[in-house]
Amino acid sequence: MAKNLIEVAMYKGDEFLSTGTIQEIAKQRKVRPETIRYYLTPAYANKLAKRKLSWNPIHVIRLDDEEE
Repeated sequence: MAKNLIEVAMYKGDEFLSTGTIQEIAKQRKVRPETIRYYLTPAYANKLAKRKLSWNPIHVIRLDDEEE
């Protein structure tokens, strides 16, 4: 599957923001697709875990993982 065609859901804290492909969400949020892909990485998860105060961090979850 192409990187930009991965279906994802984006949240800010517990608030649902949007769902769609990486390309669609990047366009809606006015960021580069690389930014959305970064939110999926273990490096971003580790960065959030190291923060002492993390108010409403952005989370992106792959939706197509459930099908595999």
